[in-house]
Amino acid sequence: MEKRELTCIGCPLGCTVMVSLDGKKVVSVEGNTCKRGYAYAVDECTDPKRTLTSTVAVNNRDEMLSVKSDKAISFKKITEAMKMLNRIAVTAPVKIGDCIISNIDGNGANLIATKNIV
Repeated sequence: MEKRELTCIGCPLGCTVMVSLDGKKVVSVEGNTCKRGYAYAVDECTDPKRTLTSTVAVNNRDEMLSVKSDKAISFKKITEAMKMLNRIAVTAPVKIGDCIISNIDGNGANLIATKNIV
């Protein structure tokens, strides 16, 4: 049985969590002090996810638009999502919160603007 030690990023406490795995199956999680810690540990060992932050081109401008996913996406989908970002350009005006790409990962995460471009 494999054991993995993680520092939880689910809340500000930063608990040290010990996960026991039987192959790819989580057998136990110890050390978390909240439900988010348990969920983080299971996800991190079975299907790690992160918020995607990047930039996209703006048509007819020398500036870039900063963007981020509105929820975490699987590591497995990040390369594909980045290739998508490299192929697009937005047209001003763009407001913070505007959806740039819907369902970027196939699981409902949207890419949103984090900067105003007027």
